[in-house]
Amino acid sequence: MSDFKDSISSRRALLKQSALALAGAGLYGAAPFYGPWKHHHAWAQTAQKKPLIIGLTMDASGLYAASGGEERLGAMMAIKEFNDKGGVLGRRIEAIHMDTETTPATGSRIAERMITRNDAAFLIGAVHSGVSNAISQVAQKYGTVFLNTNSSSPTEAGKDCHRTKFVWDGNGTNFSNAIVKNAIKASGRNWVLLTNDYVWGHSTAKATRAAVEANGGRIVEELMVPQNTRDFSAYLLKLQQLKPQVVATAVGGDDIKALRQQVVQLKMNNSMAWINNQQDWPDVYGLGPDAIFGVFGTTWYYRLNLPGVREFVAAYQKQFPGMAIRVPGNVYHNAYMATRELLRCVEEAGTTNNIAIIKKLEGRKMAAADRLQHFDAWMDPVTHQCQQTIYMASYNEQPTEKDDIFKILAQIEPQEVVDKDAAGACKLESYEATPSYEA
Repeated sequence: MSDFKDSISSRRALLKQSALALAGAGLYGAAPFYGPWKHHHAWAQTAQKKPLIIGLTMDASGLYAASGGEERLGAMMAIKEFNDKGGVLGRRIEAIHMDTETTPATGSRIAERMITRNDAAFLIGAVHSGVSNAISQVAQKYGTVFLNTNSSSPTEAGKDCHRTKFVWDGNGTNFSNAIVKNAIKASGRNWVLLTNDYVWGHSTAKATRAAVEANGGRIVEELMVPQNTRDFSAYLLKLQQLKPQVVATAVGGDDIKALRQQVVQLKMNNSMAWINNQQDWPDVYGLGPDAIFGVFGTTWYYRLNLPGVREFVAAYQKQFPGMAIRVPGNVYHNAYMATRELLRCVEEAGTTNNIAIIKKLEGRKMAAADRLQHFDAWMDPVTHQCQQTIYMASYNEQPTEKDDIFKILAQIEPQEVVDKDAAGACKLESYEATPSYEA
């Protein structure tokens, strides 16, 4: 083990010395830079420009398979737009995808393989926060820029933050801050938490509890739900016994689909108020109107009355005709916007050097009109989380078309829902401690 660590340390030192030498010679970005995985490759000995490889670390099976598929399409649309213009820096972009299986161990193994064997310059994608954390640890070890497109645990931009990781979704605290206060006023002070038993569920429930108690509410009980639960009868029986005024769920993926269907079967959707911290579009699409009960949060909706939204939807339908999910949702939007912004940063930096890209992303300001949202967004330089518009929504009882199933109740400015605890919990590695490379 000590020999392995010595080898890694020596290689990192060599990379940094090479980068300094190129910069000092005025050749940075012009001369070939033999990054962590390039120095044995034949292409590096030629003048030919190798395609830029992006690793898509998205679920194709497991709890978040549906969302994983949607975020993969979002990233691919952004990549296609750049390739249609000639790629970036004169290089075509190639994407490779491997199924992370909604499993942290698989995510870690795939990230390692993509970086060391497939020459991935960047990694994009994650829904399950445990998987994202596992990928981000590998990415930081090699200095690889990783875009966590759809994991919403507050820990991702808090205690599990990294210099190389950028979080593009709203987190559990953002959504709790947006929803809880009004829910207490409208529905009552006695709450029960129904929580998926992993990091996203735990940290989101913690944020919800804090918001409820800060606004004069009371958590009567918290019920922990194992991942991949399909029979919720015991939990629903307990809720019938407790008779809370509000049930706040932090349940996602295929679990929330099963929960919603069983709540309707027992006619419990109207006997108490239901709050879902965030509702991802692939988790409710096609469930039917009765199952989309309660109030929930999202970061985007395909019928926002904003310039460019219709064109964005049309582009999705043109590129991916015949999809089971006929219109894009928040998961697709997050992945598209994250990938597009990364590639813009590469163009602006004029290099694929990871430290240069990181600095371009940190503090980056993104106009509302460009992101198809109501308010300007920015990438927090301290936590590496995208601060963006948060929407409150419910089921739309007067749809204008079949897929128009959300009613947007309010749009909240990012400043109003900031996760204030994240900055104190996040300790980004220094630039010097982050391995430097140029793909």
